[in-house]
Order: sequence, then structure tokens, then C-alpha cells
Amino acid sequence: MKSLLRGLAALSVAAALSLAPAIAQENAVPSSEREKNSYMIGMDVGRSIEAVGPDLDRAAFLRAVRNAFDGGKPLLSEAEAAEIGPALMQRVGVRSGQSMPGMAPGSEPPPVAKDKVGLLVGADVGRSLAPLKDEVDLAVFGRGVATVLDGSQPLLAEAELASLRETFTARIQERMRQESEAAARENTAAGAEFLATNRTAKGVVTTGSGLQYMVLRQGSGPRPPNGTAQVRVHYEGRLLDGTVFDSSYARNDPATFGLGQVIAGWTEGLQLMPVGAKYRFWIPSALAYGRNGSPGSIPPNATLVFDVELLQLP
Repeated sequence: MKSLLRGLAALSVAAALSLAPAIAQENAVPSSEREKNSYMIGMDVGRSIEAVGPDLDRAAFLRAVRNAFDGGKPLLSEAEAAEIGPALMQRVGVRSGQSMPGMAPGSEPPPVAKDKVGLLVGADVGRSLAPLKDEVDLAVFGRGVATVLDGSQPLLAEAELASLRETFTARIQERMRQESEAAARENTAAGAEFLATNRTAKGVVTTGSGLQYMVLRQGSGPRPPNGTAQVRVHYEGRLLDGTVFDSSYARNDPATFGLGQVIAGWTEGLQLMPVGAKYRFWIPSALAYGRNGSPGSIPPNATLVFDVELLQLP
């Protein structure tokens, strides 16, 4: 018996010693600039997702953030996300005291799989933070999130967190401005070179504004009467490198809009098309999204390629 007790005591000491570094690491105050910024970002994210905290598996959450940083395929299917999202919002609403449609007062919402909630929320957070991935230590970031979700005492004072946030934001904004300016210069040069060559290709017509187009299929219907007419179209939009940034074909859902609601290249180009026709447009950035681009899909000063099929004039 004594030997058994001594063995158990030895195992307890060994376990305590093995856990000590992990516990010390969890409680260690972030020291480097990167660690402090990661902790600050983690706390900010923790505050933004605090409402879903009780339903969140944190390991799955961090796995999904890392997967987004690595550019991996979604860890949750679209069908799973569509199922989990509304159920999660229902649980959040009930916890906040809201009256939820279809639920009797005082009733409990159905449970959700916490690991799937973690993957869903983590993917969203990861996509948002992806431009900053080189700035983030995920382990320290996770500790910042946990501080908020656990209601623990922050490892950094609020005044220091505020100062870190201000300095970090200013630095990132300046970095993004410089990167955007460099991309704008490169895209301007690439677009001008492409259009100069493309205008000589067989079948390409260049208008006075610089818009270029090619007839892929003739149409026999009426043309839009003016620059505010309503049109119904199928289309695909690409960058010069072939990247598709928008496609009604992919959604299997034609678009209806007024020609006064779209970029200048579309307003001009669609008025050239009879109903039933399909054209390819090469749109200079000045007739597209210009210097600002469309964040997340269209870079600054990008020349765009559109295949457009005019289905009808509603």
C-alpha cells in the first residue's frame, strides 16, 4: 500500500511539473510588440463574438482561423453553415431576452454543435484578419479571446491596450495605403499595355471613351433606349489574369438593374447591344471602379473583362 501511495505521489508531482510550463505560458504577460498586438486583437475579437461564446468550441474556432490564414478550403460545408447560422442566432437571441419567432416564451432553443459553431465563427474571423496574418501570433491571439470569453482579468492594462490599438491601426493603414498605391501603378501600366495590344485584335472595336468590345453573338431585338433603361442580363466579370470576381451564370440568377446604377463602361456598352446579343467588353479602370477598386474583389485601377448577354428589357 505504501509503495502504491508513493507511486501516486510521484505521478502527481510529475504531472504538476509537466503542467507548470503550460500554465506559466497562459499567464505570462505578452512582452514583444507582436505578442501585445496579437493579444489586443484577440480581446477585440473576443468582445465582438462574446454573445456566441457559450456555444463556441475554442479549439475549432482557432483551427478555422488558422485555416483561413493558410488559404485552406472551408472546414464547414455551405449546407452545414446554413443550418448552424440561424440556430446559433436563435440561441443568442434567447440568451439576450429577445422573443424569437416560432418559440414559446420560456422555451429553450435546440442545441448546436459547438465544434461547428467554432468552425463557422472562426472562418468568418479568419477571413477578416487574413490581411493581418503575418502580424498575428495565433496562440497569444487565442489567449486574448479567452480573456474576454472567460471574463478574466486582462494581462495588459486598458490604457496600454488603447495605445497599442491606435499605433497598430495607424501602421497597418499606412502599410495598406502604400501597397494600394503600388498595386494601382502596376495595374495602370498593365491595363494600358493590354488595351493597346487588344485594340488591334480581329473583331475588337474601340469606342471614343476607350471602351473595347467584341460581338460574340448577334442579337435581333431592340437596344436599350437610354442610359437609365432597365435591363436583364447574364454576365461574368474577370480580371486580366482570368480571375472571376462575379458571375450571374455561377449563381444561375440573371441580374436586373438600371443602366444608371452601374459602372460607366456598362452604361455605354449595354446601349450598343440588341436584345439576344452577347458581347465581350474590356473596360478601362476609368470606366470601371477606378482608383478605389472594390475591396476584396477588384484591385485599384484594374482593367476588367465582362462577357454580357442581354436577355430582355423589362
